[in-house]
Amino acid sequence: MLAARVLGEAAVLEGKNALQTQAYGAEARGSMTKSEVIISDGRIGFPAVRSSDVLVTMSQEATDAFLRDLKESGVLIVDGANVKNVPEIRARVYRIPITETAKAVGGGILRANMVMLGALTKITGIVAKESVEEAIRSGLGRSADANLRAFRAGHMLEPGPASREPLQPRDSTRPGSPA
Repeated sequence: MLAARVLGEAAVLEGKNALQTQAYGAEARGSMTKSEVIISDGRIGFPAVRSSDVLVTMSQEATDAFLRDLKESGVLIVDGANVKNVPEIRARVYRIPITETAKAVGGGILRANMVMLGALTKITGIVAKESVEEAIRSGLGRSADANLRAFRAGHMLEPGPASREPLQPRDSTRPGSPA
């Protein structure tokens, strides 16, 4: 939910229109949640996603439940640690080590949403990295630094071609790689 809010705020910083909705399961913790973000250069005519251009799932349960909403020409981004089965689909599929990366940068799975947002931003280009960083700095108070580290770690993951293989962190020792 936090990543969706930050994404929407980043879009607004760029002069786009954004609308974010969220839904929680019946349980207080540990249940499936869903957040939708609509970003448009123009007017948003309907306050719900009818079919997704991009779908990010952090669990197998979410993948199974929401995959039907993804456009054939869409992008599916899944957490490689928690999503083991992705059916054959026409959409571009990215399996990313979101949970592992979040644990590596500190904060554990609490920062997974920011790692995911970094990868999403890099893969889709829907908003600029700098806009997301500004939204994090301006909206997250004391937790901004930790969330920025996680976001940047996700943005450093090399998406490469769409596939079912895990993405790997960028090797900063490789010639030509930014440090």
